[in-house]
Amino acid sequence: MYPITKNEPIPELQIVRAMAILCVLSVHASASATISMTQSSYYPLYNFVNIFMKIGTPTFILLSSFVLFYGYYSRPFDLKRIGGFYKRRLLYIVVPYIVFSALYFLLVQRINHAPILSHAALLSFAKQLITGKAFAHLYFVLISIQFYLLFPALLAMTQKWKASVRWLIPLGFLVQWGFVLVNKYVWQAPNKGSWSLSYFSMFTVGAALGIYYPKMKQWFELRKGSNGGYRIAASLLLWSTWLGLSVAHVMLYYNARSFGTRYDSLWYEFLWNFQSVLASLVLIQAAFLLSRLLPSFASKTLYPLGQYSFGIYLIHLFFLTLYDRYIPYSGVSWLAHFRYLGSWILMLGASWLTVAFAAKFVPSAWIFFGKLPGRAAERRRLNSNASPLSDTA
Repeated sequence: MYPITKNEPIPELQIVRAMAILCVLSVHASASATISMTQSSYYPLYNFVNIFMKIGTPTFILLSSFVLFYGYYSRPFDLKRIGGFYKRRLLYIVVPYIVFSALYFLLVQRINHAPILSHAALLSFAKQLITGKAFAHLYFVLISIQFYLLFPALLAMTQKWKASVRWLIPLGFLVQWGFVLVNKYVWQAPNKGSWSLSYFSMFTVGAALGIYYPKMKQWFELRKGSNGGYRIAASLLLWSTWLGLSVAHVMLYYNARSFGTRYDSLWYEFLWNFQSVLASLVLIQAAFLLSRLLPSFASKTLYPLGQYSFGIYLIHLFFLTLYDRYIPYSGVSWLAHFRYLGSWILMLGASWLTVAFAAKFVPSAWIFFGKLPGRAAERRRLNSNASPLSDTA
């Protein structure tokens, strides 16, 4: 295996991010239906969407690692570059995380008519900030920050000992499952979902893909050529295995939610882990196919959606919270379906418009939404690989 010698843009990753954020919105739009629609004949559909689409957040984690190692592995990572790396993460990831944690905290306190500046409230906010619990989705940003702290050490290891690269993926699964087993049988970690160790395999798989991307590119593209038959066979195996695991995961939750069937927690961990890893590979391959097959207007829609995905991720639950609070249930069962669809449309449309508007017209919008393409970047070709979740150097 050889390290990367040239870093060309990978515009297809914007399509992956676009698909990932659509998955995130689908999970949150269907979440309340999995509780309130248990007696509906459409409940299997809501359960399917809610579990099948859980791949969005893990995909973002894998992509973040992918681009970090793709961008840095072939370059010396000296003190100056390390300083620049952490400066960008502080400005474009940590600052928006703190800002949105504060905004969601204020929103919750306001809704609950609770004090904001009391000693107890401020202590509660501090605890939520360090555990990613200020709102339901912010744990992801905290996990990303933990990975950024680990990245220089892991990069240095792979650069110094080239043979260690082939062990990245086994290492990731070993660390993650070691954490799972310790958490189950030895010591239960508080806020388990806010620990990066819960996603470590996604991080190391992404790292390996970033390092070996030139060799993997032909497989992702599925173009005709030498060994084309083997690539197609491997892809069919990947897609079929992913679908099988996804359906099994969906059925696990359906039986538990509908009939109270009890399963060992390790089954949930196993299916979710491998569904997420394989789904990320499927989405990357699908993005390469879509980039060739989609008409240009569709690509011009998906690319900016991918560019704005971090900001959309941060703000979308604000709009869902307002929607749930001020759009009452009608009491008519069939209208409930349109209500859930409306929440998805509102989250996508309002979040996208807000972030796009901020990118074009709001000075220092990075404080809220991280690194945005902006006016100058939007005049470039849409194959720019700069994104708040791309972690480019």
